Amino acid sequence: MNDYSTSPAPHRLELEGRERLTISGVEDVERFDEEGIVMSTSAGTLVIAGEDLHIGKLSLDGGELHVDGRIDSVTYEDQAPSRGGFLGRLFG
Repeated sequence: MNDYSTSPAPHRLELEGRERLTISGVEDVERFDEEGIVMSTSAGTLVIAGEDLHIGKLSLDGGELHVDGRIDSVTYEDQAPSRGGFLGRLFG
């Protein structure tokens, strides 16, 4: 009998000089604008904050995302934020 269960995609971050970020293991992009990107990854919810952020490449089939711009922070959110949480401040 074949077992077709899928394991989570490997998750990796590669930051080049605060100007270019490559992320693997991306499952979905929930929100994005020039100041922030929120995505689901195989390691949890990932929040990127910065200025002039642009998604250069997005491949959900391959689970890869490229971000260009000034990257100020990379944060994992493990639980749903409260009303005044980081995501509320970022997109509120």
